[in-house]
Amino acid sequence: MELNPDLDRRTRLLRRLQWWLDEAFRVPGTSFRVGWDPIIGLVPGIGDLSTALLSCGIVLQAHRLRLPRVVQLRMLINVAIDLLVGAVPLVGDAADVFWKSNSMNMELLERHAHQTRPASPGDWLFVGTIILAILAVALVPLLVMYWLLAALRQRF
Repeated sequence: MELNPDLDRRTRLLRRLQWWLDEAFRVPGTSFRVGWDPIIGLVPGIGDLSTALLSCGIVLQAHRLRLPRVVQLRMLINVAIDLLVGAVPLVGDAADVFWKSNSMNMELLERHAHQTRPASPGDWLFVGTIILAILAVALVPLLVMYWLLAALRQRF
């Protein structure tokens, strides 16, 4: 199925945004490319938030195209990982060079935009793994609190 002209124009604009954020510059002497995302991310506080907001343009287009919800969720998780990891000073900015959420999201958008197809098992696996990781992280403080209370009960 071919894209309509308006959809094709928007997709080209988003592909250009993705290129600027993830691939605008080639690292000299290598084939590795880096974009404005890690550079803008160096600005404390607003850098990563700004690039995350720009990244949401791809997710918004996925919503307009009515891509499967799990694919949209996977795209949001990609942006969230980029935002959260990028918020860690210096280490996060270095990670931004390798975690190219815009490229991943544009690939998902283009894979699902041309035809209606169900989410792949990989999409479900990715989202399920992230949800399990979030639950595990949320349970750690509870387990530590339980352990501390049990240790205090044994002492007194």
